[in-house]
Amino acid sequence: MSAQDLDRDAEGLAALAASARAELVRAIDASGAWAEDPVWREAFAAVPRHLFVPYYYVGVSGGYERRWGQSPDPGARERWVRGAYADTPLATRLRDGELVSSSSQPSLMAMMLVALEVADGHRVLEIGAGTGYNAALLAHRLGDDDLVTTVDLEPEITESARRHLAAAGYHPVVVTGDGARGVPERAPFDRIIATCTLLSIPRAWLAQCRPGARILTPFATGLVALTVRDAEHAEGRFLHTPAYFVPLRGGVRSEPGSVHLGGLPRRARDHELFRFLLALTRGSLDPQEAYALWEREGQPQRERYGITLSGEHEWAWLDDPEGPYAWALPG
Repeated sequence: MSAQDLDRDAEGLAALAASARAELVRAIDASGAWAEDPVWREAFAAVPRHLFVPYYYVGVSGGYERRWGQSPDPGARERWVRGAYADTPLATRLRDGELVSSSSQPSLMAMMLVALEVADGHRVLEIGAGTGYNAALLAHRLGDDDLVTTVDLEPEITESARRHLAAAGYHPVVVTGDGARGVPERAPFDRIIATCTLLSIPRAWLAQCRPGARILTPFATGLVALTVRDAEHAEGRFLHTPAYFVPLRGGVRSEPGSVHLGGLPRRARDHELFRFLLALTRGSLDPQEAYALWEREGQPQRERYGITLSGEHEWAWLDDPEGPYAWALPG
């Protein structure tokens, strides 16, 4: 291919990316994800997602197919660009057939960023650098790269995130380290957002927050928004939406075992909200107890649940942190 042909191909892909990005923004608009804070619309319209996913994997019969921006096939390159702007999560790293990193669904990212309640001048810590796309959106929104820090345990992930960010013109601080320990040298933070699911809230995060800071993190199969009072205390409720993320790597974690659901009605076993309750109370309630509570309380929505951290104690609850339904979480 001649230099002129390469230039024309690059221009064509850039035009296609701009069109696909505009279509994605319209789709997120229609979802209402940023209705409460439409400033995020401009960030999603400006940040080029395809630069953060130079390749990704899509599920096909028998495994995954790799889509690659440098494919010699023009049709494959077009499919790569269009897929990069689909409102779907993209698998970006596999290890032995297991997903270890992904770029989240853009409309879910938008909803989470709105729920984070970012304001001008806030210092933000992101746990889980991923492709770097979320850090770029934060840097664009805040207008100051130095206000954004993103951390990941895997050097491969942080190195590629730095490259992607630089290619898109953003330079937040990217740190290789254990996200469960936070980034104390960059503290204090006004906001912490995690893009990986947890079994407990790391105390280091609270210690690195300013009073009144907000932490938004996946937990069980939901998203909990905590307000930090001080290094010893934080509390908040779950958002309405389900959320499924890869687990936080690093730190001290105990993997939950399987739960036997025999004897429970199928409508409960298959109900997403019941499975959320099981995930939240694992180790504290057995499935029969959880089912009895779920029915007695009218199959409660996620917003009725919350989490409290106080001193050395951490617990989940239904309706009231001091009420009758509370379950200890692993510290």
